Amino acid sequence: MSTKYKFVDPEGIYFVSFATVGWVDVFTRTEYKDIFLESIRYCQQHKGMIIHSWCLMTNHVHLIFSSKVSGKHSDILRDLKKYTAYKLLQEIGSNPKESRRDWMKEIFGGAGYNNSNNSNFQFWQQDNHPIEIYSPKVISQKLEYVHNNPVNAGIVDEVEQYLYSSARDYSGIKGLIEVEILEVPASLVGYVFVG
Repeated sequence: MSTKYKFVDPEGIYFVSFATVGWVDVFTRTEYKDIFLESIRYCQQHKGMIIHSWCLMTNHVHLIFSSKVSGKHSDILRDLKKYTAYKLLQEIGSNPKESRRDWMKEIFGGAGYNNSNNSNFQFWQQDNHPIEIYSPKVISQKLEYVHNNPVNAGIVDEVEQYLYSSARDYSGIKGLIEVEILEVPASLVGYVFVG
């Protein structure tokens, strides 16, 4: 059995990314972002999720997380994605301000129809590609990648300016969700990785 893209270490810290089907820009409305954040908070309080770093973009999410309960990474991520998909599809369907409702339903409905794992709609792409954080260099690389996403997308000039990210916490500003900071040796801060 292949261990590529699996949560192998039950006590490990992992980097994951997941995107909406068709890379649909769902998270452009505050109410949709709030649903995602509420679900993260729920997983922290009730499922043992520990968030070390995060960034919510318009159509995808980056997380560095671990679990208080050994071996529950997959379960937590599955539940997070399942619940947010349900709540977001519900909100999109009932939001009177949502001008893209029919277009989004068509995309999510088509993806659901073509996937035997779903009954109606598919909101998230199924791949997560977990990468274990196993060294200070990998921690530095992944933190930089997660926090620089909004800068690279041209949304903000400085990482701590982006509200929907843990970059604020790492800059000493209280963020939107509880974050357990990962320590990075000073010699690796700002280290540039190739590949």
